[in-house]
Amino acid sequence: MQTMFNAPGAGPKPGADLIKDTTDQAFMADVMEVSRTVPVIVDFWAPWCGPCKQLGPMLEKTVNAAKGAVKMVKINIDENPQIAGQLRIQSIPAVYAFFQGRPVDGFVGAQQESQIKQFVDRLIKLGGAGADDGGLQEALDAAAQALEAGDAATASDIYGQILEVEPTNVAAYAGLIRCLIAAEDHTRARQMLDGAAPEMAKAPELAAVRSALDLAEQSAAAGPVGDLMDKLARDPNDHQTRFDLAMALYASNKREEAVDELLEIVRRDREWNEQQARKQLVKFFEAFGPTDKLTLMARRKLSSILFS
Repeated sequence: MQTMFNAPGAGPKPGADLIKDTTDQAFMADVMEVSRTVPVIVDFWAPWCGPCKQLGPMLEKTVNAAKGAVKMVKINIDENPQIAGQLRIQSIPAVYAFFQGRPVDGFVGAQQESQIKQFVDRLIKLGGAGADDGGLQEALDAAAQALEAGDAATASDIYGQILEVEPTNVAAYAGLIRCLIAAEDHTRARQMLDGAAPEMAKAPELAAVRSALDLAEQSAAAGPVGDLMDKLARDPNDHQTRFDLAMALYASNKREEAVDELLEIVRRDREWNEQQARKQLVKFFEAFGPTDKLTLMARRKLSSILFS
């Protein structure tokens, strides 16, 4: 593979609407889609958070000074808790930066204005280089497509080549762990996850992979799908069997069917086993990622059940 980064692009393009408020429902459009062309800073805040009130204006000032090289979105976690929950945000203020549809940087807690400027400057450089990244995003996309198609060997090779050039590329590192999970090499996947460099360890991609590995290890103990379906047919209210069936389906890469079985448990008895089905769904969402189509669809179904 050739070098991943060539000469930077021509520079940022000024634009309007540099700073806006968003919601869980609009997150895809306001952040993920916009970040395809320009870095987007997401400020997670709440009205009761004192440090948020200090950090927010400094962020806005720095973003405005960048004149379109970056954009900023604010999300009130009291009114919109879903995305914050998927990113496992434990305290605020929390700031994430997205570029080309993935998290690339971030911090938690109050910052000095000089630190904020350095943070934004890094994003400006990243956005400038993003127009001509030497094929990095294409390589990541190709690896992800190969893994989704069941070709873990090809995906692993691509991710490995990326990491040779850019050892701290979180997307490639997480992708390589997913390849090990797909190959059912859970021991090496766990070793790689636990051995991640400090600058990568708290990245959202690795949080998602950790959930995926936990689920893979858990589902490895599930019984055969056919036997579980037969048992469930004899007693549709056997929630433990339905739960085991969901995990067996997940192990067979039948994600949507697995989600449907857990949703059915919630529909029949949402309090079963201390809401285990709902909690497992949340873990599924973490493993799939907040922008996955199945995550978005299943969250809507879950909300419909819980609030009906």
